[in-house]
Amino acid sequence: MNVFGIGLPEIAVIGAIALIVFGPKRLPELGRSLGKTLKGFQVASTEFEKEVQKAMAEPESTNEVHGEDTAFIDSSKDGSPTDHQTENSSS
Repeated sequence: MNVFGIGLPEIAVIGAIALIVFGPKRLPELGRSLGKTLKGFQVASTEFEKEVQKAMAEPESTNEVHGEDTAFIDSSKDGSPTDHQTENSSS
């Protein structure tokens, strides 16, 4: 058995030291906390990987496929032109 480059004898030594330092009553609690933390990291990593794969599978932009330029679309709610729109429209 080889976990993270650590064999069974090393894991046994680490476990014995943890038992001495934390005691038999607190050790199961620490083990559960460590397990939950690792599971949380695993779930977050899987979720992140799925998002990256989803983003890679989508085309760069649906507007680029249709040949539309979206660089100067106004997203303000009042409909007033922004500075970059007025500059481009006066050119």
